[in-house]
Amino acid sequence: MKRFILLVAACVIAAPAFAQNVATVNGKPITQKSLDQFVKLLVSQGATDSPQLRDQVKQEMINRQVFVQAAEKAGVAKQADVQTEVELARQGILVRALMADYLQKHPVTDKQVQDEYNEVKQQQAGKLEYKVRHILVPDEKTANDLLAQIKSGKLKFDDAAKKESKDPGSAQNGGDLGWAPATNYVPPFAQAVTSLKKGELAEKPVQTQYGWHIIEVEDTRPVEFPPLDQVRPQLEEMLRQQLLADYQKSLREQAKVQ
Repeated sequence: MKRFILLVAACVIAAPAFAQNVATVNGKPITQKSLDQFVKLLVSQGATDSPQLRDQVKQEMINRQVFVQAAEKAGVAKQADVQTEVELARQGILVRALMADYLQKHPVTDKQVQDEYNEVKQQQAGKLEYKVRHILVPDEKTANDLLAQIKSGKLKFDDAAKKESKDPGSAQNGGDLGWAPATNYVPPFAQAVTSLKKGELAEKPVQTQYGWHIIEVEDTRPVEFPPLDQVRPQLEEMLRQQLLADYQKSLREQAKVQ
């Protein structure tokens, strides 16, 4: 009777410890804590914690343990190239964790976002966007011939674009490129656009890496800057990247590199 009581007591004591393992693989335990941490990582990346997810994670952890044990038994872990990959992976994880920790301790504030918004908005003040159409052809002679016909009224711009332009994105729309700031275009094209007034046709074809362009500015209007709420995510991300760049620079400057 005494021996039975001791056995029951031993089982009661051992039960909580055993319950902490979700599985064992060849005697190697997979703990509940490690499973919970794996699930937590997946949830932070957008997954939803559920019994199905936990079962999938458990099976994945079992598979990994089986394969890792096999790799260790085969001596794979001792191979130089494998050790290099493992070390590089470890470094990458630590660097990402360091950056995440820094951002958590130095969050971007509403004031920083507002100040950045005000600065960018001020930089855009007075700038224009242009409604442009063009005809793209492969050589200067073709461009000059078409331009001469358009100027003389013998050929309409729309018709020339639909028939001759090599730009598939705009040809069937009469060469229309829609509204955009000049900065959307390659430099020679942008310079021609900003030199033209509303309704003006460029005096000469413009050459870019794509070919020769006949350019007309149909209309202009001030750039309409979006409201803060619309661009907040982009501003926050830009500020976070700047924070990290400054932090990385300071760490490098403080390091003693010989």
